[in-house]
Amino acid sequence: MTALLLSLHVLAAILTVGPVAITASMFPRAARRALAAPDDASAAAAARLLHRVTRVYAVVGVAVPVLGYATGASLGVLSDAWLITSMVLTAAAAAVLIVLVLPGQRRVLEALDGAAPAEGDPARRLAVHAGVFNLLWAVVVVLMVYRPGSTTGAGL
Repeated sequence: MTALLLSLHVLAAILTVGPVAITASMFPRAARRALAAPDDASAAAAARLLHRVTRVYAVVGVAVPVLGYATGASLGVLSDAWLITSMVLTAAAAAVLIVLVLPGQRRVLEALDGAAPAEGDPARRLAVHAGVFNLLWAVVVVLMVYRPGSTTGAGL
């Protein structure tokens, strides 16, 4: 059962977090293009598509920590420092996505629709937020592969 849970956890991470990381990183460029050329329907459509993919995969991505927790419980490592750190960083990445990235993308789309003016350089802020999100996930991946105390010999 542990192997199945671990396999599902890794698959869910690859198939959900990967697309969110990519689309969150691609959105700022699409936003700049769309904001610079408000009459370019294809630029606005690209931004909308990237936002939709980010939003949908973020929701489906809830499976990653759920399966990760089940896998950790199955392995009996829920109290290990590396896993607790990974869970905290995962929560931080989720918070960045929910509080900064998705609302920021939504504000850009509202500006494209004329509902609200774009304040400052929203694309730059979104690029920073996406970078923080991706950095948090990169650290989680390293912890998952390296995991101190590993029996594979890869850890400390």
